[in-house]
Amino acid sequence: MTSTSQATTNAGAQRIADAFAGHGKRAALMPYLMGGFPDDATARAIAQAYADGGADLVELGVPFSDPLADGPVIHEAGTTALRAGATVEKTFAQCEALAHRVPVVMMCYANLVLARGAQAFAQRLADAGGSGLIVPDLPLEEAPAVLDACDAAGVALVPLVAPTTPDERLARIGARARGFLYTVSVAGTTGERAALADQFDAIIARAKASTDVPVALGFGIATPEQARQAADAGADGVIVGSRLVRAAGESEDPAAAVRELVSGLAAGLAR
Repeated sequence: MTSTSQATTNAGAQRIADAFAGHGKRAALMPYLMGGFPDDATARAIAQAYADGGADLVELGVPFSDPLADGPVIHEAGTTALRAGATVEKTFAQCEALAHRVPVVMMCYANLVLARGAQAFAQRLADAGGSGLIVPDLPLEEAPAVLDACDAAGVALVPLVAPTTPDERLARIGARARGFLYTVSVAGTTGERAALADQFDAIIARAKASTDVPVALGFGIATPEQARQAADAGADGVIVGSRLVRAAGESEDPAAAVRELVSGLAAGLAR
C-alpha cells in the first residue's frame, strides 16, 4: 500500500486530495466530459455547467478512434467530436479553461500519450492546469515510465481496477495509485445500468483495502439514487459519464441540460 504522503507529493495529487477532503457531500462528484463534444464551444459551456451544478472534479475525455473501455454513448460522442475537429491540443485548451474552477483529470488512451511521449504529455497537461491523468488501456507492467513522468510533472496518474482484478494485482495497483483509485463497478464498458447497488459494498471494500488514496466508483452510475447508494456503500467519489453525455447529445441546450442533471446528482449526495 502506498502511504498518503507518497500519494500527495505532487501538486496535482494534492489538489485532488483536497477536493476529496473538502467536498462537503457524502462523496465527491466527478462528471465526465467528452472533449470537443458536440463541438469545441459547446464542450466548454458544458464544462462550466458542471462546475456551476456542483461538480467537485471533472474527468475530461480525449476523443479517440478506438476507445476500448467506452460503451456506445461515449464512443459515439468521441466520433462526433473528432468529426467536429477535436484534437488532443484542443482538449488541453479545454482543460486550461476549466482547471481554475475544479481539478481536471484527463482520460486519454495510451496511443495518444505515447505518440507525444510520456514526459511531454504529462508536462503539457500540467501546463494546462490538469491535476490527473487516467490511461485506461495502460497495463500495470507498462505503467512505471508514465508514472515517473507524471510524478515529475506534478500530475497524478490515476489507475483503474475492476471487479475481476485479482487480489495480488489489485494490491500492486493500489500501492502505485495517485490522486484516487478509479474503481469500475461492473465488468464491461461504460454505460448506464438499471441496477448496481447490490454490488457496491464488496467492490468498494475490496478497493479500499488495497490503497490509502480515495476510492471513486464509476461505470454505470446514472441517477442520484445510484450515486447516493455508492456513497453510502463507502465510495469517496462518484463518477458519472454516459448519462450526462447522452443528455448533452439529445438536448437543444446541452449546458442547461447537464447543469440540471449535475445539480440533481449533487443533491443526491448531500449529507
